[in-house]
Amino acid sequence: MDKGLQLTICVVITLLLLRESSQAGEENDPEMLPASTSGLGTDSRGTAEGLPTLTVTTILEDPYAMVRGAELEGYCMDLLRALAGMLRFQYRVKVVGDGRYGALSAGGNWTGMIGEVLRKEADIAVAPLTVTSAREEVVSFTTPFLQTGIGILLRKDTVSQEMSFFHFLSPFSKETWTGLLFAYLLTCFCLFLVARLSPCEWNEPKNEENHFTFLNSLWFGAGALALQGVTPRPQALSVRVITVVWWLFTLALLAAYIANFTALLSSGSEQLPIQTFEDLVKQRNLEFGTLEGSSTFNFFKNSKNPIHQMIYEYMEKRREHVLVKTYQEAVQRVMDSNYAFIGESISQDLAAARHCNLVRAPEVIAAQGFGIATTQASPWTKRLSIAVLKLRELGDLDYLRNKWWESSCLWHSRDRWSPLEPPALGGLFLALGIGLALGVLVAVAELSNSSRHVAGHAKKSCCSVFIEEICTRLRLKGSTRPSQEMSGKANA
Repeated sequence: MDKGLQLTICVVITLLLLRESSQAGEENDPEMLPASTSGLGTDSRGTAEGLPTLTVTTILEDPYAMVRGAELEGYCMDLLRALAGMLRFQYRVKVVGDGRYGALSAGGNWTGMIGEVLRKEADIAVAPLTVTSAREEVVSFTTPFLQTGIGILLRKDTVSQEMSFFHFLSPFSKETWTGLLFAYLLTCFCLFLVARLSPCEWNEPKNEENHFTFLNSLWFGAGALALQGVTPRPQALSVRVITVVWWLFTLALLAAYIANFTALLSSGSEQLPIQTFEDLVKQRNLEFGTLEGSSTFNFFKNSKNPIHQMIYEYMEKRREHVLVKTYQEAVQRVMDSNYAFIGESISQDLAAARHCNLVRAPEVIAAQGFGIATTQASPWTKRLSIAVLKLRELGDLDYLRNKWWESSCLWHSRDRWSPLEPPALGGLFLALGIGLALGVLVAVAELSNSSRHVAGHAKKSCCSVFIEEICTRLRLKGSTRPSQEMSGKANA
């Protein structure tokens, strides 16, 4: 009995030691790494019963898949986790053995992740794998989960132009400046008109001088734009209404101008003359190139576009000087010299997010997509495509894009500055118009009330006295003496 118990204990201990040895071997395998448990979706790597298990091949590239301790994390790992949670499958992630994406070798075999999928060493490949016609002939791709293309990476100070002499006008568009000039002239005219109509501001048109002449009104309006109080000082309620409205208008306008001018100086987006590949060809200050032997280089080589052919001829003639070996070398060269790098736009966006002195030109050509590769006739192809579409519709792909391409720069290339257009200040101009109309109405009410009192003393029609007062104050044709006499009697 004791011998049997001892034998049982020995067997159990042996099995436990073998199991620990097996687990230690898996943890030390550099090509088989677990996915990170952080991010979007549900981690389905567990040992849930009844769920299929897929072997996933990927490639180490920032920010798609990166080693953090003993785990993998990145955009593709979060995407894989979201797909596993939606389609209910388990997965094991392995890094591609030869470190390549997948190309047809001289012997007729496929390398990289495409080769592992073809040899069924992996069920799917989740990586920044471009969908091409050659790859589509041997494997199947899902709906692209990321869109990219060919762009131009620049250093901001190498493409900045000298500021124009009238650069201070840039915060507002031409239409806004025109509207501001019209508002200024209209306000000054209303001040001049209301000051003449209001008896509280100009009581004796025949004997007194009106301080709010048109020139003085222009000076008064300009003083408000400079946040300075100038004479003459308004006395009538109607003139003060227009004055207050104009002061509030100028305060809001100056705040908008200062804020937009600060944004203009910080972003430097207006100082980017290279917007397209045609602009790049026409300039002579920057060298430009791409990765040697890359698909980008072959695109320009095979393109029939005249601009693209000029770019290829330039790079071919100077290939020893303008072609780079690695992407990291390209980014470093852009930062250190007068060099523009032509390459994958989504990678350039990442470089611009990591380095605040870099910017990508707006034009992107040769749009392509990153898809998940599966074996041909795989039942997972359609299911994964539908899941990718659902993630896009739910906004999860945009969330992942913003998460892993988040910029640490306060102002970066994606913040496009633009001058303020009239619609942005439409409410401000509307408030000014309402204030001017209110001031004119108050002036008419003041003059009407004064005319009513004069008409009562002179026993004349209120309308006739009102018209005479307007003619006198605006110096229209007709005798002004009767009106002046009646005004004197009223004051007596």
